[in-house]
Amino acid sequence: MSGGCSIRALWILNNQETVIFSRRFSVVEKRWKLACKRENNGISSLLPTDAEISNGFSERKKREGSARGYGIRVTQSAEGSDSWVDDPITRHIIGIYISKEDEEGQYLLWPLVLHIKGQYYILVLPLVEPQHLKAYERMCKRSDCGNCIGVEESLSSLLLDLPCITGAFMVAHAIGDVVTGELVEPEVVVNASPSVGGLLDSLTGSIGIPSISARAKPVAAPVAASTTSGIAVMGSNSSEAPRISSRPADKDALQTFISTSMPFGTPLDLSLSNMLAIKVSGFSSSDMPPTDVKQPAWKPYLYKGKQKILFTVHETVYAAMYDRDEIPDTITISGQVNCRAELEGLPDVSFPLTGLNTCHIEVLSFHPCAQVSEQGADKQAMMFSPPLGNFVLMRYQAFCSHTPPIKGFYQLSMVSEDEGAFLFKLRLMEGYKAPLTMDFCTVTMPFPRRRVVSFDGNPSIGTVLTTDHSVEWKIITTGRGITGKSIEATFPGTIKFAPRPVQRIPSLSSSVYGNLIEDDSDIEPESSTNANLEDYLLEKMIKDLSPVDLEEPFCSQAYDYAKVSFKIVGGTLSGMSIDPKSVTIYPSVKAPVDLSSQVVSGDYILWNTLGKCPFAISPKEGRSG
Repeated sequence: MSGGCSIRALWILNNQETVIFSRRFSVVEKRWKLACKRENNGISSLLPTDAEISNGFSERKKREGSARGYGIRVTQSAEGSDSWVDDPITRHIIGIYISKEDEEGQYLLWPLVLHIKGQYYILVLPLVEPQHLKAYERMCKRSDCGNCIGVEESLSSLLLDLPCITGAFMVAHAIGDVVTGELVEPEVVVNASPSVGGLLDSLTGSIGIPSISARAKPVAAPVAASTTSGIAVMGSNSSEAPRISSRPADKDALQTFISTSMPFGTPLDLSLSNMLAIKVSGFSSSDMPPTDVKQPAWKPYLYKGKQKILFTVHETVYAAMYDRDEIPDTITISGQVNCRAELEGLPDVSFPLTGLNTCHIEVLSFHPCAQVSEQGADKQAMMFSPPLGNFVLMRYQAFCSHTPPIKGFYQLSMVSEDEGAFLFKLRLMEGYKAPLTMDFCTVTMPFPRRRVVSFDGNPSIGTVLTTDHSVEWKIITTGRGITGKSIEATFPGTIKFAPRPVQRIPSLSSSVYGNLIEDDSDIEPESSTNANLEDYLLEKMIKDLSPVDLEEPFCSQAYDYAKVSFKIVGGTLSGMSIDPKSVTIYPSVKAPVDLSSQVVSGDYILWNTLGKCPFAISPKEGRSG
């Protein structure tokens, strides 16, 4: 990344769109000015002031409809705007028009990577060639709509020539984690019964790298005590991965991180744990690597101590269950292999990835420390030089090789304006065998637009809790997991809501928001020339609604659904695994290898069979219809 990404400047704005932090890199800016002078094409070589950025960002938000913008061309789009380009990526890679106070006219600042984290807007401006900026300016004034086939210039092809965009995204996300204090290390789980070697001592606390001593090593989070399921998890508790920081960083800490991680505007190492370790202990001359081996940037310290390797295959499963003949259910898996390699020196670790077709793996990406050789469609050899601490070795997308862990349906019928009857019929872990264990399972019925007054119903298993805006059905609680058997769970009941007054919102352009409020008898449109759905929903959320994504056209408030949360340990749904016996280390060393697996739910949604639901029509269906 150091050779392909340089940052001209970055800004952090608060939710009032005021710049609260900025950093400019003069070394990179000199390269930009030389390029502009060399091409002599009329592009401004100046960086805007903080006030100009703030004004330009506010104007863009008004012009595009929100901070991110529409992303597609609509009737409100103006020539020269991001949405005029008609590409969804312009929600994340934006342009701002800068007006100079002492000059007439304005100039375009592009590409600005926009990352929203908490209440902050983070803008990162990478270095590109002036010709790339000119190409984007032409797209902003093109009469045709979208990336048409046969068009010479398109945003997608332009961005493919700019690897600096990927680097800028990494910088923006790292800074977002630092300023909000929400940086979380990848979770590494340790089996109580290790697959290879004796790792029972890891339950006593020896998994973590000891505190910094004379032999400088980075600080690691302590190990939590073993849980009732026989698993120890690094961090303060078993449900969360260890956090690097628990409070937002101040400006001095942010300046230190930027200066250390990206000196002179070139990103080198964006790991906050490495930065903190270097700040605390510096570098130790006693830990010098062999003269014939180059020490990578991601490993500023050499480990000393008992050697071991820990792998955790962590999968998140997403599902949309409709229970309708005309709409197929969908289930997808996002997975990653987390690793912690406590090895002395700078060894190489290798193992084969087999069964990629059998596991229905679609997409693979790897940590920069990994080297992967192509050996066939179903087999790949991987070798990596591990960094310190917990890291994500590999990410992948896959289809579920098992039946869905939770199948069934949810029905909700409103028998009157304020009273409804519902029914769940679910089957858990059907066809799943040991060692796969469902650690917990909870089903939640959210009602963000209604207040629950009373509830009546008895599930066949589990307990029920209610809040003002939800009903929570705890089918399986932690510590009472099920292994090697399926469970059938039913839950009929009735629910009564408080009466609600008629709400009025401005009328909306159907070309922007479609039929978002169609068939909603509680909403009575009112004509207005300054329609802004975002402001209205934000006001309502602050008063009495749970948070939703304001910029999604399919707003979750418009539909009835139940969300399932669960955790499965002892295996994966994709079939992805690593054979500890196939892991080799060079130079050879005796180091036990431990493997664990777990699956957690993402958005696992049961749509109301009797209600409205969003879904995508396949291309084949679209052509035939």
